[in-house]
Amino acid sequence: MKAMVQDTYGSADVLKLRDIDKPGIGEVEVLVRVRAAGVNPADWAVMSGLPYIARPVYGLRKPKNGVRGTDVAGQVEAVGASVTRFRQGDEVFGWCIGSYAEYASVSEDALVLKPADLTFEQAAAVPMAGLVALQAVRDHGNVQAGQGVLINGASGGIGTFAVQIAKSLGAEVTGVCSTRNVDMVRSIGADHVIDYTQEDFTQSGQRYDFILDNVANHSLSDLRRALTATGTLVPNGGSFEKHWFAGGGRVVKAHVVSRFVSHTLRPFLLSPKLEDLVVLKELIESGKITPVIDRTYPLSETSQAIGHVGEGHARGKVAITV
Repeated sequence: MKAMVQDTYGSADVLKLRDIDKPGIGEVEVLVRVRAAGVNPADWAVMSGLPYIARPVYGLRKPKNGVRGTDVAGQVEAVGASVTRFRQGDEVFGWCIGSYAEYASVSEDALVLKPADLTFEQAAAVPMAGLVALQAVRDHGNVQAGQGVLINGASGGIGTFAVQIAKSLGAEVTGVCSTRNVDMVRSIGADHVIDYTQEDFTQSGQRYDFILDNVANHSLSDLRRALTATGTLVPNGGSFEKHWFAGGGRVVKAHVVSRFVSHTLRPFLLSPKLEDLVVLKELIESGKITPVIDRTYPLSETSQAIGHVGEGHARGKVAITV
């Protein structure tokens, strides 16, 4: 099969289209014929080997797994002996390791059936970004109907899902984005949209019950100034330009600060769960979430796709068509 493979860390040009063996599957795994794969900033980070502190997980000198890609959508080609939820031909989406390829081996518990109205590219845009947004807003933010919610970085992959999820929970949502994305963020349900090139929301005097910060362009103290007295902040963003720790220092600081203030600061690591992927599927089928696709690339142009995402200006999600 064809796959985008990297043998060393570096910029997007380390990815090469090659013929490699089709992956095998275990008893509880599914072989998926990949039709589309989503691109995440984390894929760019692992490709680059950043932050350095994560190298023991990725691989010290080179990546342990040479095929990038964690979001997958496609058709079931074969199932393991103990798989009960899927059969050959089912259209599915979920998460895995190595989706930038013609085939991927995926755990049965990392897949759900694709909504019929979604394209494969839209489905592949959902898993990682959608799960982060869901867990940040619903679980860590505990967002309730009638609360004021602000999403900083509302036009990105996580942000577009977070806006829609917060609206589905009944919140009054403010999205922060650049001028070119104002109309898009409003179109996905934001009640208010702030153009950060024209206004600094931390200086406006407006207070929010929950802030999801996907950008890390404000200090924690500035963000706290925009919270209500008992508000919650999830600082999700972090720059991989800080090669050693990326956003790790910010996470540690948030945990420390949270002990001494009335605000709740809740940085977290994504914990992919099948039940949460089911929730996202149901929100999509009920019309409460629509994945936003910036652009698509063929598999042979995966390096350009990752490079585009790595620049940090993608509108919604980027998908690779296989």
